[in-house]
Amino acid sequence: QVELVESGGGLVQAGGSLRLSCAASGSIFRIMAMGWYRRAPGKQRELVATITSGGSTNYLDSVKGRFTISRDNAKNTVYLQMNSLKPEDTAVYYCNADAVTSYYTREQYWGQGTQVTVSS
Repeated sequence: QVELVESGGGLVQAGGSLRLSCAASGSIFRIMAMGWYRRAPGKQRELVATITSGGSTNYLDSVKGRFTISRDNAKNTVYLQMNSLKPEDTAVYYCNADAVTSYYTREQYWGQGTQVTVSS
């Protein structure tokens, strides 16, 4: 199987920055797209940003220009650099990976989530 371990969440004041990391490990043959989702209290989960293995990116409109997703394919790791944070960015952030395992099965995998809290 594939395990995703996130790190980098925390408490920051509005206007500040945080960098999230997510490392994938396990029986990995290849990781296709990776991404970050978030779920704020009382709201549905939403896609924040995705990146393909080739580096193509996609962002939620409200984070464009403030957040940057990147990945290190050699390390099976994805990052989310979050700048100019706003209180409305407060949520649990989840890493996602579309992975092909060593057994040639393809599934979606999720991290355990990391809390990001932005104070006003």
